[in-house]
Amino acid sequence: MFTVKRLSIILFASLLLACGDDGVSESESSIAVTKKAVVNWKLVTTWPKNFPGLGTAPENFAKLVDRMSNGRLKIKVYGAGEVVPALETFSAVSSGTVQMGHGAAYYWKGKAPAAVFFTAVPFGLNAQEMNGWLHYGGGLELWREVYAPFNLLPFAGGSTGVQMAGWFNREINSLDDFKGLKMRIPGLGGEVFTRAGGTSVSMPGGEIFTSLQTGVIDAAEWVAPYNDLAFGFHNVVKYYYYPGWHEPGAMLEFIVNQQAYNALPDDLQAIVEGATRAINQDMLDEYTARNNAALVDLRQKGVQIKPLPDDVVQALRSISAEVIQENVERDAMFSKVFDSFDSFRKNVVDYHKISEEAYYKIREGDSLID
Repeated sequence: MFTVKRLSIILFASLLLACGDDGVSESESSIAVTKKAVVNWKLVTTWPKNFPGLGTAPENFAKLVDRMSNGRLKIKVYGAGEVVPALETFSAVSSGTVQMGHGAAYYWKGKAPAAVFFTAVPFGLNAQEMNGWLHYGGGLELWREVYAPFNLLPFAGGSTGVQMAGWFNREINSLDDFKGLKMRIPGLGGEVFTRAGGTSVSMPGGEIFTSLQTGVIDAAEWVAPYNDLAFGFHNVVKYYYYPGWHEPGAMLEFIVNQQAYNALPDDLQAIVEGATRAINQDMLDEYTARNNAALVDLRQKGVQIKPLPDDVVQALRSISAEVIQENVERDAMFSKVFDSFDSFRKNVVDYHKISEEAYYKIREGDSLID
């Protein structure tokens, strides 16, 4: 009996040694260590640090990832200019200088002309439709194909919804009033504005106020009342025009260095993907809630909020078609993405005529009760 007991004790002790102090096998222990390891990333943005909406979205993303990963993926967010200039975000993530970025794809049209589709196209998709195209219409797969040569993996990173047409230092009564105007307006919208007789200028948001104040530019589009009020454009320009023909559903982006993403374990990759989807929706929710209050404030400050004349809008629509057609003929990838984008647009417009658009027409009154 003594010998049997001794053998039993020895066997049990050997088993414990093989498993480690906590009774986990060596292979399981190595997996546990990997899953407990802390990964530190840097995220650079094209926005000022903590700027309402645009700047807080990546901050909220980093906090959500930290919670979801139980502290295993730490992401430090840097505003424009803190690590790299605002419009160097794409290159910094592509080269691996940092692991992640947040910005707008149309800033990179000089590197990849088709990138414009993943922010906004004049007279294109609104925010709801953009999300549908990206996540259920093949848009995200095309986006990743466009960015693959740059070692980048893109994710939808929030939408501001339909934007305003912009701030002008003169009234716009006809297309002739665009002539001679220098306007901050990027992407395809900028190409259209130049074709309409103005001069488009690309610059980060943080430079717009001073440029308007000093006369470097005569007009600027930024986002919508929530952000435009925060930058104080109403203090230097009084004419605020709508609708945002150039950016009907401005989609932002999270971009991740492909090697950095590949180095993450599967669960952290899933957390990055899930958190981007959450922040993408959260930003649209925020702008939907905040823009109206900001618009009321701008009216009280004496801003003249005016619609673009119908003939100006129609002229911009015609010029937009010309510019898009030229890009289709010039660049094969642009043409490929356009085919998908335009096909989705045709289908969704047909349905929205009898759903969203039809409902807007019957929804009247300031209250649901008399």
